[in-house]
Amino acid sequence: MLGSKSLLGKRQAFRSGKLPGRARCQTVRVSAAVHDISKTEKAPRRVVVTGMGLVSCLGHDHDEFYNNLLDGKSGISNIEGFACADYTTRFAGEIKSLDCTGYVTKKFEKRVDAVIKYILVAGKKALGDAGLAWDGQEIKDLDRMRCGTLVGTAMGGMTSFANAVEALETSGYRKMNPFCIPFAITNMGGAMLAMDIGFMGPNYSISTACATGNYCIMNSAEHIRRGDADLMLAGAGDAAIIPAGIGGFIACKALSKRNEDPAAASRPWDTGRDGFVMGEGAGVLVLEEYEHAKARGARIYAEYVGGAVTCDAHHMTEPQPEGKGVILCLQRALASTGLSATDVNYVNAHATSTQAGDMAEYRAINSVFNHPDLRINATKSMIGHLLGGASAVEAVATIKAIQTSWLHPSINLHNPEAGVDLVRVVAGAKQHHPIKVALSNSFGFGGHNSCVMFKPPPQ
Repeated sequence: MLGSKSLLGKRQAFRSGKLPGRARCQTVRVSAAVHDISKTEKAPRRVVVTGMGLVSCLGHDHDEFYNNLLDGKSGISNIEGFACADYTTRFAGEIKSLDCTGYVTKKFEKRVDAVIKYILVAGKKALGDAGLAWDGQEIKDLDRMRCGTLVGTAMGGMTSFANAVEALETSGYRKMNPFCIPFAITNMGGAMLAMDIGFMGPNYSISTACATGNYCIMNSAEHIRRGDADLMLAGAGDAAIIPAGIGGFIACKALSKRNEDPAAASRPWDTGRDGFVMGEGAGVLVLEEYEHAKARGARIYAEYVGGAVTCDAHHMTEPQPEGKGVILCLQRALASTGLSATDVNYVNAHATSTQAGDMAEYRAINSVFNHPDLRINATKSMIGHLLGGASAVEAVATIKAIQTSWLHPSINLHNPEAGVDLVRVVAGAKQHHPIKVALSNSFGFGGHNSCVMFKPPPQ
């Protein structure tokens, strides 16, 4: 290897243009090699999950939520929030009620968009679950300049925006709510959460359609790994079960029309599936640096081990038929962990109950993780598709599977598509399955592919 003085001289000659072309190229390569070797990089800091919070149609406590999933209970029912008798789809995974007491002030509860309420409640529940009550002394003892909030949404405050447009069209701009813009933009849920709890670290929003939650989790984990933060609130939410939301997805021809039996409408991998079912809610994880969590005696649910994102670069709403983008995402996620394919023995699938998506994903999963211990299930069969919030709530389900060693069933799978292995896909009843490494998939309009990976907590 070149000595430092020799290398310095060559660098100066290179910059002055006195070295011949070949020598210049060799020096560039040597310089790069020396740069790599001379790095004093530390191993990335470990990231663990110490708290979980959610708002869903199957409960607003993660134990209640997961027990309902294990029992195969559907949260899909007829829409009650607005009159929809003339809609071709009249059901959803709708949240019928939510007690915001202790999480949202009465003044704001009446004003803010539903998605902001869901994010505030889920985020503060997650903190409480981590032993850091949002209004307690424990959170005040944290260095809140090293704590951040990264909670996104695919659709933003749709009700706030829709009401503002209606006021504009019927009465003019003077009758528009002065909060219509703040409560409609996609960053405001996480921003208000950070304001309430005083987190001064990284705070921004990501919006990548139905992959939003995974993107937020991955970016939050990277902030901790790099040392930007010691603790991050990560997740996403959506509240699009309103006339514009249901009507818009009907116009896309994306929704199931099984109005005679809503609970049976979401049926991933079943030959009778006819579109996805809308859901709503939010999920938030407390991600924390391992030593920081140990120092405060935190309970650890799981360890985040990696993830990946790719783009189909194919179509606005349809997946690439051969699953190339998904396969690449799974391969890159696996490579990011240094684990082997046989280590991954559980996948919480995106599985939206659409004709195009379900089988493309199923084939992709099997092409990367084709071993007999692999199990797959579909949370959306019971709660519908929460859009941007889906991956965050499904991350909670994935971590609960690690915690309990029980996998929930995929309901409504009575006539599987050819090639779907009912040993591999958990259907009908819950299954005991100790997990080595779990992976959760989420894909979004625009070709956004994402997956996150967790394993049992460090011993």
